[in-house]
Amino acid sequence: MSGTRENQSGGTPRRPVKPRSLRRRLGYAGVVAICATALSGCTAQQRRGFLPHGITKVSPDITHFWVASWLWALGVGVLVWGLIIYCAVRYRRKKTDTGLPPQLAYNVPIEILYTIVPVIMVAVLFGKTVQLENKMLDTSGTPQNTVNVIGKQWSWDFNYVNDKVYDTGEQALLNGKPGAEKTIPTLYLPVNERTEFILTSRDVIHDFWVIAFLQKMDMIPGKVNKFDVTPTQIGTYRGKCAELCGAYHSQMLFNVKVVDAADYAKQMQRLRAAGQTGFLSNALNRSGLENGQQQYLPSGLDSSDVVNVGSK
Repeated sequence: MSGTRENQSGGTPRRPVKPRSLRRRLGYAGVVAICATALSGCTAQQRRGFLPHGITKVSPDITHFWVASWLWALGVGVLVWGLIIYCAVRYRRKKTDTGLPPQLAYNVPIEILYTIVPVIMVAVLFGKTVQLENKMLDTSGTPQNTVNVIGKQWSWDFNYVNDKVYDTGEQALLNGKPGAEKTIPTLYLPVNERTEFILTSRDVIHDFWVIAFLQKMDMIPGKVNKFDVTPTQIGTYRGKCAELCGAYHSQMLFNVKVVDAADYAKQMQRLRAAGQTGFLSNALNRSGLENGQQQYLPSGLDSSDVVNVGSK
């Protein structure tokens, strides 16, 4: 019997699958399965690029910029790695090659491309960074609340300017025993209201960092820094000094409670009932404010109702 054998159904004969083709198909299927598993298993933290969960009005913009920057960097990396591997494989020396390969000196179009494209990429990244930074540091709006945060070795003082009350903190006692949270000062903020932070320092450089704000700012002796935030979620969040400021820097901690308007008013009333009215003076700082900096302090901090007491 000559020719090819037909199958029992009377159709045309099937061609055997080549081993290389089978391996390629299995490889594609494996890649698809891995990608599908990775995408389906993405947690919220992974989608944020492992940033903490932001709780301010500008937090989504910060998270988006962070993730987009890493994705673009990954794309550039994959392209460069791919070109390196391609050139290493495509132009590798073969056993049959003899002598030196063709010697190339210049390729002007490629050199121009490799110069212009990185410059454009850096310019775009710089422009987007400045755009986001301007949004994060925009204090042109009218804040509904103003808090003068004063850093000191190694704790925090809070002047609630609108309510004319203050709170003072003591250094956290991190001895490994329960109750350490009670020694940490707490900053209260009303939810969905714009709060302006006026930052000053009693002694050395500190850094005001509420992790869930996704932004921080230095507190420099003799200068006044400020920024605005609008917290959007009720809860308790952690804050710390992010600038090495001395022996007990690690114990310079505080909490932030974002509460509704009613609870915020109750806290202000508790401070009044405790006799903590007026403000803790910035005159207690080791060095006075530099010329021209006084204008950035909220009105009233140098008036007669300033409480001239030592910080704890």
